[in-house]
Amino acid sequence: MSAGLEGSKVLIYTDGACRGNPGPGGWGAVLMFGEHEREIWGGEAATTNNRMELTAAIEALEALKRPCQVELHTDSKYVQSGITEWLSLWKARGWRTMSKGAVKNDDLWRRLDQARLRHQVDWRWVKGHAGHEFNERADGLARRGLEEVEARR
Repeated sequence: MSAGLEGSKVLIYTDGACRGNPGPGGWGAVLMFGEHEREIWGGEAATTNNRMELTAAIEALEALKRPCQVELHTDSKYVQSGITEWLSLWKARGWRTMSKGAVKNDDLWRRLDQARLRHQVDWRWVKGHAGHEFNERADGLARRGLEEVEARR
């Protein structure tokens, strides 16, 4: 571990939500450092669930003011598999899939790739809608972001 990261472990729980797919969507994250907690959320008028899941992780990592050791929890297999398995392959292929097609949501994948570079991130999958306190809080924040977008329409 880098000397600058010691003692800086941040727990993050993220989630995305969408009404229709595509449709209006929201994202949310709970960030915890020691006894400190921060909730962030937002939304977009026209998006997909996968884009909101990615945005939640990006916004959470970008919210950190200094390099940290991060344990990031997502209920999205798309995000967890994408970042731990597919990303390096996409980059090696010039942002192409195995079938030579364009990577979907590559704008967000590139942004997530940049956001994670400042940190040492341990990516964890958590079963969604299974009563996990912090995943449920992140889900509530994502729904809040969605509702705020819908209220502005």
